[in-house]
Order: sequence, then structure tokens, then C-alpha cells
Amino acid sequence: MSFRVVRSSKFRHVYGSAAKREQCYDNIRVSKSSWDSTFCAVNPKFLAIIVESAGGGAFIVLNHKQVGRVNADHALVGGHKGPVLDIAWCPHNDNVIASGSEDCVVKVWQIPEGGLSRTLTEPVVDLVYHQRRVGLVLWHPSALNVLLTAGSDNQVVIWNVGTGEVLIQIDCHPDIVYSACWNWDGSQLVTTCKDKKIRLINPRTGEVESEALCHDGAKATRAIFLRHGLIFTTGFNRSSERQYSLRAPDALSEPIVMVELDTSNGVMFPLYDPDTNLVFLCGKGDSVIRYFEITPEPPFVHYINTFQTPDPQRGIGMMPKRGCDVSTCEISKFYRLNNSGLCQVISFTVPRKSELFQEDLYPDTLSDEASISAEDWFGGQDADPSLISLKGGYVSQSKGQLTVNKKPNVLNKARIAGQGPAPAAAATPAAATATSVTNNGNGNAADNSANNNQQVVVSGISEKEIKAINDEIRKLKAVIVKQENRIRALEAHQKAQEAIANELLDETDAAAAPETAASLAPDEV
Repeated sequence: MSFRVVRSSKFRHVYGSAAKREQCYDNIRVSKSSWDSTFCAVNPKFLAIIVESAGGGAFIVLNHKQVGRVNADHALVGGHKGPVLDIAWCPHNDNVIASGSEDCVVKVWQIPEGGLSRTLTEPVVDLVYHQRRVGLVLWHPSALNVLLTAGSDNQVVIWNVGTGEVLIQIDCHPDIVYSACWNWDGSQLVTTCKDKKIRLINPRTGEVESEALCHDGAKATRAIFLRHGLIFTTGFNRSSERQYSLRAPDALSEPIVMVELDTSNGVMFPLYDPDTNLVFLCGKGDSVIRYFEITPEPPFVHYINTFQTPDPQRGIGMMPKRGCDVSTCEISKFYRLNNSGLCQVISFTVPRKSELFQEDLYPDTLSDEASISAEDWFGGQDADPSLISLKGGYVSQSKGQLTVNKKPNVLNKARIAGQGPAPAAAATPAAATATSVTNNGNGNAADNSANNNQQVVVSGISEKEIKAINDEIRKLKAVIVKQENRIRALEAHQKAQEAIANELLDETDAAAAPETAASLAPDEV
């Protein structure tokens, strides 16, 4: 007698349910760009969607309470000169979002606490480096203000948004970069490229530690790091069948698992939940969302179920675990964009009878606090992301403004605080730390800057040199005043000479008049 043993898993009965239409977002002009992007980014405060916009690129930002039909004249974020291709919320400040565009510029925006009341056109900072369109923006998971961008110029650039300057430039890719993903602590980077290869890169040096053929097909591939170090990829084989694979970083060329799914043409986006080890596969143009559980035992990637919808999806965004409802055992929430302009909210839930907090479903999850600064990370330090318990529900922390200290002009050797913007990162790490930016999460940075208003902010210059510069300035001012007085005296002297000359000319003309009359003949008089 044969019998089948069912695999034991707490997620075996996870089911997806779509919210009612009045609880979704409608009348959204979703971007028609052919770029392979999700077109949607979500955090516990806002929903951002790339939309069609005349005269440039734009995306819309909505509060989660603004459900229903969106007005056609709703305020946008629209400062790009070309279509927006990718957007990403900062994991350490729910009011900050980065966008990449066809105009080759990456912009970082500060969204007001209550949302947009008018169109926003002024970013906090423009990040200009790429020579061709920027199709990928990705924040570091644990370091504050570290942003990765990739463009069609085959360049991967890592920025310190706080100073607006490039930290690292990686040029190891011979073709367009399709995707990039940090590992759990941000010490490694995995990328996929149009040359069909997957690369494991040291992000601080740009050195390729390992590379291998990812998928045989010519269409776009994507790869993500799982929490415990494995790499999950999606792509196509030579017959254009969609497939996924699971690989170990030290053996990229030998997949642990390689499975064919179907023959659809849409690129599959793997969306990963590190708390539950669930991977959701959402294909562009698909009407389904498949989800799998990653486990240490064979076959390692276990199919759970498929969520079916009647309409094909244009894009999709995944809510961080901080924004899920723990009281209903909701483990994932997706915002699915349809071609009709509807943004559908889909909730994935584990059925439980108890209404108590489920410790096994909700381990400590990613918080909105950074673990290290950009300078510490660039200096070689690594740190796991900060975690937070969801017991009792998550309350969003108030965030201050994103402040950017641009690197000063080389001619500006010193500035006094209060007379102009302070210089940004200096040559030494200590100076960089003193002058770099923070997302004033608790206001401490703002208080410190207020207390130091009377201090001289310098960039590698001693007080003796500053005093010498001030003396030279005073001497120059004295010379200028002296020369101005001399010029005024010369002008007055010149005017006096001109007046005397005019008087002599008039007297000469008067004396010459009688002599002229006497010399005339009688007949002529």
C-alpha cells in the first residue's frame, strides 16, 4: 500500500485575496514605457506609481487613505525631462524616494508628511553621472544614504546621497545591467547583464568575485539575494521558456535547482520576504502570482499556490512587512497595476483561528533605522539591518528633512557656519563624518548644527591659515579703497582742467572777434 506524505509547512495554506474596488486606486495613467520595471514602489506611508506625463517624466504619490478614483489633475512628482524608468523608497526614511529617468539623471525627493498638495518639481539633490538613461535605482539595506544606480551606459554607480557625490563606480559589465541586489548586510552585490551572465561583485572595489552563465535565453534575467546567502534567479531558456533557479554564491555555474515554468513572454520579477522565506513570482503581462517557499531540504524551492486574477498586470509593488496587518495574520501585501488604470490591493494571509499575535509568523523584521553611516560602510564596516518587533503593531517614526551637503568649490577654502552652506565630505573620514548628511531621524543632527552656529567649519585648514587669509582680505580691501579715492581725485582734477581750458578758449574767441571786424573792407562792412 502506498501513501503520500504531505510536507509540513505553516505557509502551506497561504491564500491571496483582492480588496474591493472601492478600497483600491483607480483612474491611474500607468506608464506605457517598454522598460522592464515594476513601475510601483510602496512603503507604510505612501504608494508611488510611474505615470504617463506630457513634457517629461513623472510619478504619482498617494497616501494609503486616498483610495478610490484618483483625480486626473492630482499632484505629481515631475522634475525629470524624460520618462521615469524606476523608483525606490528609502528604507530608512519613508518620506524619501529616488527616481531614475531617460534624461540620464537620478533625483532624490522629499515627500511632505501629509502627501502632495501641489506638483513637486524641486528635488533635494540631482545625481548626475550617467551618460545614458538610468533604469535601476536601489538603496543599501543597512547603510544610511547609500544608493546604487545603473544605466544603459553599462555603468553601476554607488552614491553617497548625503554629499551628492560618487563613492564607487563599477564598469565590469560589457552590456546593459538588467538587475542588481544587495545581500543581507550589503557587503556583496549580485547583478545580471544582457550578456546572459550573473556576477558576484565586491561593491567597495568593483572587483568581480565570481561570474557564470545565468540563463540561456536572450531576454531579461533577474537575480536576488536570499537572507541566508543563496541566490534566486529568473530568466528564459533557449526555447524562450520561463525558468527559475537557485544557486550558491561559491558555485554560480552549477544551479542547485533549475525549473521551467511556462512559455510566456513577460519578464518575471522575484519579490522576496526574508522573514518567511517566501518568493513571489510576478510576470509582466501575467494574470497570476505564483509563490514558493525556500527551505534547506530538497527540492529546496517548494511550490505553494497561485493567485489568479482576470486582468494582466502592468506592474507590481510589495509592501514592507512593517505595513502588514498582524491582527489578521497578513504576511504580504501587493499593489498590482492593471492596464485599465486600476491599482489592485492583494493581501496574502495565513489562516489562523487565534486573534493573538503569532510569534512564528512575525519574527523581528526590518526596521526603518539605519545600522551604519555611509562613511563607515565605505570605510569597510558591515552591519546587519536593524530589526524591530511587530508585536502590538508598527507605528511609523517621524522623520526629519533629508539634508544634503554638497562638496564645496576648491576655491572656497573656509566657510563660517551661518554665512552659507557648510562644505560636504572632506578628504579624511573624520572630516567626512563631521560634515556629512543625516536623515534627521530624531532631530539630534539638527540640534548639533544649531549649537555649533558660532564655530568655524573648515576642510583641512588650520586656524593660522584662516587668520592669514582674513589679513590678506583686509589688505586687499584697504588697497581697493585707496585706489577708489585716487580715481576720484584724478577725475576731479581732470574736470577742473577741462573747465580752465574751456574758459581760455572762450576768452580767446572774444578777443579775436573785434580784430576780425576791423580787418574787413568798408564795402564789406
